[in-house]
Amino acid sequence: MTVTHLTHTAARGRTEPRTLRIAVVGTGFMGRVHAEAARRAGAEVVAAVAGTADGAADAARAVGAERGYPDLGSLLAEAGADVVHVCTPNARHAEAVDSALAAGAHVICEKPLAIGVADATALTGAAEAASRVATVPFVYRFHPMVRELRARLATGQAGVVSTVSGGYLQDWLSRPSDDDWRVDPAVGGPSRAFADIGSHWCDLFEFVTGDRVHRLSAQTVAVQPRPRSWATPTEDAAAVQFTTQSGVLGTVVVSQVAAGRKNRLHLEVSGTEASFAFDQEDPERLWVGGRNGNQVLLRDPQTLSPSAARYARLPAGHAQGYQDCFDAFVADTYRAVLGEDQPDGLPTFADGLRAVRITDAVLTSAASAGAWIEVDR
Repeated sequence: MTVTHLTHTAARGRTEPRTLRIAVVGTGFMGRVHAEAARRAGAEVVAAVAGTADGAADAARAVGAERGYPDLGSLLAEAGADVVHVCTPNARHAEAVDSALAAGAHVICEKPLAIGVADATALTGAAEAASRVATVPFVYRFHPMVRELRARLATGQAGVVSTVSGGYLQDWLSRPSDDDWRVDPAVGGPSRAFADIGSHWCDLFEFVTGDRVHRLSAQTVAVQPRPRSWATPTEDAAAVQFTTQSGVLGTVVVSQVAAGRKNRLHLEVSGTEASFAFDQEDPERLWVGGRNGNQVLLRDPQTLSPSAARYARLPAGHAQGYQDCFDAFVADTYRAVLGEDQPDGLPTFADGLRAVRITDAVLTSAASAGAWIEVDR
């Protein structure tokens, strides 16, 4: 899909397409992923901002932008960006998003939306007040087999859902020498593993089931000493048990020190008539369990439900993955920006705020020896 919209050209008396202009704030790994998704959606990456005053050219080169700027203020004043992608370290999200909204831009902000509930609430309110499209890349929603799972649960195929379980496991911080800005609470925020990947799991669970985490009890642990040390280190792993508003029991384990697991988001929903399991490291398949036998569904646009087939970009047997999900998320955001429609399942700042609230409850519970905490709605 090419993300253009029509503007009237008086001299010619007809309409002409105008391509969306995109700015990327933060040029690390995620900035490059955002920029690639923007180009695949047909937008122009016109601007990037540097972390230092003399790094503008490097910033532009990193994400393939037309021009780099020494700071966000000059970018917002001069670039004429329709959409600003905020991909900075977490502690800088609130300031960057607030500035972009004040400049009249639509915003895509990496999660966590903010490192605290107060800032996330303020940003959500600011986006609503400005009538801007404001989204958070909970991109696992855009796997076709996730949409298939959601569709089957919505039609009651699971029967009565009693339990949900799963986890999100990575190993990229499993050694004492492993270091990253996310480890520093002053930059990454008070939560690391749960805010970074546990938020994805909770969003995915709530998205596919339509249910919401109501109360939770959590434990967190810092496993490895780091090259730098802080008075309050962020967690390497977390274990959370919870109940939902409808009474479902749930457990989730999150870890960034699980050797051999690169990016395993696994979700299993257990029902009286059928159970379903999705594994992000094997995204072409959906496991379906039943009393009379189990089956594995393959991603095939010819057999998927309409809501899932919409995101099956390739024929069966041609694998789709993470970047495809990101591309679909960005394209849907741009459709909303252009006023074409409000795509189903588009994760907004309200969803980003929800994730921050769950993370806050996890930290509060863990600091209170696993006390049960009610999650604010």
